[in-house]
Amino acid sequence: MSHPTTFNSHLWQQHRLAQQPIEISILLTQMGFAAKVLAREISRAALMGNLGLMGETNATGDAQKKLDVFSNQIVIDAFSNIGLVAVIASEELDQVKLIECGQQAQYILCTDPLDGSSNTDTGSAVGTIFGIYRRQTSGYCSTEADVLQPGTELVTAGYVLYGTSTMLVYTTGGRVDGFTLDPSLGEFLLSHENIRCPETGKTYSANLSYYQEWHPHIQNFADYLSDRKSHTAHTLRYSGALVADVHRCLLEGGLYFYPPTADQPEGKLRLLYECAPLAFLVEQAGGKATSGLARIMDLEVTSIHQRSPLVIGSQVAVNLYQTFLEQGKAA
Repeated sequence: MSHPTTFNSHLWQQHRLAQQPIEISILLTQMGFAAKVLAREISRAALMGNLGLMGETNATGDAQKKLDVFSNQIVIDAFSNIGLVAVIASEELDQVKLIECGQQAQYILCTDPLDGSSNTDTGSAVGTIFGIYRRQTSGYCSTEADVLQPGTELVTAGYVLYGTSTMLVYTTGGRVDGFTLDPSLGEFLLSHENIRCPETGKTYSANLSYYQEWHPHIQNFADYLSDRKSHTAHTLRYSGALVADVHRCLLEGGLYFYPPTADQPEGKLRLLYECAPLAFLVEQAGGKATSGLARIMDLEVTSIHQRSPLVIGSQVAVNLYQTFLEQGKAA
């Protein structure tokens, strides 16, 4: 019987055999540690009185849950004292956080510490999204401008899914690997090696409560997917947690889409710490991610909380979405 590969030993192998910078291995090790702490705290939140609302909103206007604030602090603490991170941009912070011991550090962390936090009170799936960039300036004191980089500049990205099991999925480019937390060992073990996103699938994820606010050509696309009389019918699977829905697309194929609406013409999801990290990962697995008009990875970032539409998943499904979009523009 072969011994399972732990996340930390895998990262060491990537450093030794694939010339991955040791700093990247250390940063990912810290994310693994933060994920273990988060998994523990999320699982016992109801027992510790950490469910419910804080009574405040975050920088993008979302109501903050107690676990949002708690999770944000866990991630910040994990990266604040290693001397490798200069700046942290988080969904839960109005402005970027400059790290005191990282004034000359070369890396920038962008994160949504607790994606899908509206699910916490019902014990449903939630996640963490992260993306790490290399700082583009030198010297002391980074600024917000250092953070505003397109997805093409990501050096590593991934997510953690807290569901029936806790799973960490990441990429540094070229391949995607997944690790499942064994609670008895306190270790993430390699469970999904070199993940490839299927070219197509039979499920889709979308918040159909906004159907009436979508453009007609996007409504037509949703109707096409839902047509039970056609062999093209897809099954709707929408969890309310971006990480959970993208994870399904990554493993089983299909797509997730969150288009613009009249009230949110720029989309709802945040480009820097939600869309771009997931787009990088899914592309490395053979999938595709677009705003509907342009590749997510190529979009210019002008503010840390900038929003974007997102269409992500299998190549065939995402291309079909774009076909409907182009037909609508041509009509």
